[in-house]
Amino acid sequence: MSDLLNEKWPKVTVIIVNWNGERFLDRCLSALLAQTVAPHEIIVVDNASSDGSLDLVRRFPSVRLLAQDRNLGFARGNNLAIEEAAAESEWIALLNPDAFVEPRWLEALLSATRDYPAFEVFASKLVSAADPAVLDGAGDAYHVSGLVWRRGHGAPVASVSEQVREEFSPCAAAALYQRRILVEAGGFDEDYFCYLEDLDLGFRLRLAGYRCLYVSASVAHHVGSGTTSGQHSDFAVYH
Repeated sequence: MSDLLNEKWPKVTVIIVNWNGERFLDRCLSALLAQTVAPHEIIVVDNASSDGSLDLVRRFPSVRLLAQDRNLGFARGNNLAIEEAAAESEWIALLNPDAFVEPRWLEALLSATRDYPAFEVFASKLVSAADPAVLDGAGDAYHVSGLVWRRGHGAPVASVSEQVREEFSPCAAAALYQRRILVEAGGFDEDYFCYLEDLDLGFRLRLAGYRCLYVSASVAHHVGSGTTSGQHSDFAVYH
């Protein structure tokens, strides 16, 4: 994508918080660099990985690496990158290292910001990286009882409407936020070391009057808990 074509789009910083995600990062970053609309900036926060993550990220000279000497967790890692993001970036996109975006992922999100200006937060469609015919999630839902879930998780993709719609909040594995509202909200609550911090942020943003739109044309293939030994590992269950 030429610089001239990119000028018509708002600037976006994409943030990836990584911990021992070497086996996913090459595919993740390569997909980001193949977008039809290039992000203004890509930041990888590495939370003291003990695998080859640092060397791998350094093979991508256009990617900005923030290497930490300890594991800050997902919430603090993202907050750090939001603080460090280029001043001209109006939007912040979050992406997990085990999420592999399709070429129009970012273009679809940015198109939605123009087509639906009443929304400030945008959720991608997540499909299973193992089987793209299976939905990993179509936004996060919240019930008045306190029950939370990823909408459509495990359902056939064909069974879920392709229409854009309002959703409670995005799954932060692949999402876009107005930078201004993230700063206003104080970012992620760092008491959440890992998991559900995106629901908490979504709750606070809704209380502040901001809205989330699910964008089915923005697609990421998601492994899910890829860097924490799986969704049912002791680590995942604890956090």
